[in-house]
Amino acid sequence: MRIAFLTHEPFYPPSGGGSAEAVFLVEEMRRRGHVVHVFCPDFPEAENLARQTGVVFHLFRRWVMGRYAKARNLKYLAYPFFLRRMVAHAARTQPFDLIFSQHAISAVAAGKLKRQLGLPVVMNFPDLLTGFMETWPSYVMPRPVVQALMRFEVNLPVRYGVDGVLAISDRLVELFVARGYDRQRLLPIYFGYASQYFPFQPRPPLGTGPAIVVMHGSLDVHHLGPIAFAAIRHVTRERPGTIFRFVAHRTATLENFLDRARREIPGFKFEAPGFASYSSVAQYLADARLGIIPYEESAGTHCAFVAKSVEYVAVGLPAVSTPLKSIQTYFARDPMLRFATFDGEDFGRAIVRRLDEPIDETQARASAERVKAELDWVPLCRKAIAFAEQTVAAATRPRPV
Repeated sequence: MRIAFLTHEPFYPPSGGGSAEAVFLVEEMRRRGHVVHVFCPDFPEAENLARQTGVVFHLFRRWVMGRYAKARNLKYLAYPFFLRRMVAHAARTQPFDLIFSQHAISAVAAGKLKRQLGLPVVMNFPDLLTGFMETWPSYVMPRPVVQALMRFEVNLPVRYGVDGVLAISDRLVELFVARGYDRQRLLPIYFGYASQYFPFQPRPPLGTGPAIVVMHGSLDVHHLGPIAFAAIRHVTRERPGTIFRFVAHRTATLENFLDRARREIPGFKFEAPGFASYSSVAQYLADARLGIIPYEESAGTHCAFVAKSVEYVAVGLPAVSTPLKSIQTYFARDPMLRFATFDGEDFGRAIVRRLDEPIDETQARASAERVKAELDWVPLCRKAIAFAEQTVAAATRPRPV
């Protein structure tokens, strides 16, 4: 097949999250012999990567895109219009067999292209993007606006009559079905990791230096809210000397959080080494005693199959999380991931309890082997692209007379 792969993020290098998934999905498409045209924002390695992989890149260059770009949200709103035009223009000379969209932003363009070109469309939703806005201050994003945006996002498959949908979690599948989309055209694929970048590493024993509690990722408002702050305050009070390591871009959200913690939490200790590439994150987890996922409650976080949870377990790092429905179901019986309530003090107590417990290496290895077998990107992407192929076959099969 000739596939048009649409995304709103620079394709390479992956920075985690949906950007990491995109690389492995395209690799699987190429492995299966498909010709892949990636439509995405400009990135420096495009020419070399095209030569190495055989992927054709169509680069958006009107303005800088990316999760840390200025005026990001306004750019996201305008991007689908130009993305649709790029794909439609390319389709005049090189017809496509499938349009595959990554994330809700490119799904808007994909839906319009289905109407315009009449091609099979598969939408992949690695999250409920607008659902995270529930954690934003109401003066920034009023609740009625958030609810309208979520309804729009969840309704995209029905609105455009798309042929297939991939969803990150069973919870997100439920939301699509509730909006009237055919359950038979949905496949939950969860969220994976690159096992070669996250090898198992035994933890330092109790009493070996100060405890390091780590968190990595984009660290937006829903990551660093009241729950995270109250938990850190509790732990610093109960376990003086504990070091909190934040592996992320030094964004305004992170800087403001650290500034407030320095002012209001006596004895607060932290490390903020800055951004780490996807392939190097594990080195910042190696000497940690605990990983944390203190997400605020929202529709977006409940739908998310959080990459941190998988990566912590993969390297043998115990973790504490708020009770996010998607990962709570998957890790319900896994001793490496504990769940606190959506309360900062309770989250802090859970951190202290876990820091005081020795780690059973046998259990840790068993958990790591499970996620490697079930959630490595290779088998997940194999399942996803097989679904896309079946969707195209069903969409193009002649109807009985």
